[in-house]
Amino acid sequence: MPVYYAESIGETISAIGEKLVPNLLSFVVQFLSFLVLLLVVFFFAYKPVKKILNKRADYIQDEINQAEEKNALATTSVNEAKELVSSSKVKASEIIKNAESQGQEKYDAMILEAKQEVADMKKAAEQDIARAKEDAIQDIRSEMVNVALSASKEILKREVDEKDNAKLAEDFIDQLN
Repeated sequence: MPVYYAESIGETISAIGEKLVPNLLSFVVQFLSFLVLLLVVFFFAYKPVKKILNKRADYIQDEINQAEEKNALATTSVNEAKELVSSSKVKASEIIKNAESQGQEKYDAMILEAKQEVADMKKAAEQDIARAKEDAIQDIRSEMVNVALSASKEILKREVDEKDNAKLAEDFIDQLN
């Protein structure tokens, strides 16, 4: 048994040696096949894939550049909008202040006009009262003259002419005042 075992080990080692160290012709053919395969892959796969990847990289870079430009434009637009809103607020506050001052001016003018109208109405009323007083005094004088004439006719039992009548009435009125 031991011999059989040694023979078997020797065959195993030689089989392993043959498999580890290949045949030179077989090695050269396999190596050339590998090189041909590498060249085929290089020309038909690597270059087109590299070209596609370069195109893709250029496309992505263009997109990034456009996005940056759009971002800058958007930032500019936002800043302009903020400035516009700010200036609009300032204008709105100015308009409100102007409206308030104009309203106050109109209010003051209306108050002044109303006071002037009241003063005018008071003056007109005072003039009407004075006129009415004068008219009343004239009416009272006329009535007094008529009463005095009637009384004088009764007292004198005669007809008094116009001159006498006027003189008597005037004297009577003067005595009353």
